[in-house]
Amino acid sequence: MNKSDLIKSISDSTGLKQTEATRIVDAVFDTITANLKKGEQVAISGFGTFVAKTRAAREGRNPATGMTINIPARTSAAFKPAAAMKDMK
Repeated sequence: MNKSDLIKSISDSTGLKQTEATRIVDAVFDTITANLKKGEQVAISGFGTFVAKTRAAREGRNPATGMTINIPARTSAAFKPAAAMKDMK
């Protein structure tokens, strides 16, 4: 499922127009992204938690040349599913 499939599914299940469902989905994603950029976590009960993880700077190797390169520290989003999501079968 991609974003447009998600929007269509929300539109179908709620009776909202697709443009309204698009605004809602975009607002949810924007809110999660903004909070992660501030370093806050976003916990959705029964679904999971989004957190911003910082990876330390490290050395790596260019596979083509074998030269050592410095990989800078970076922050990325991570998702930890709730217990209810882990138990799905």
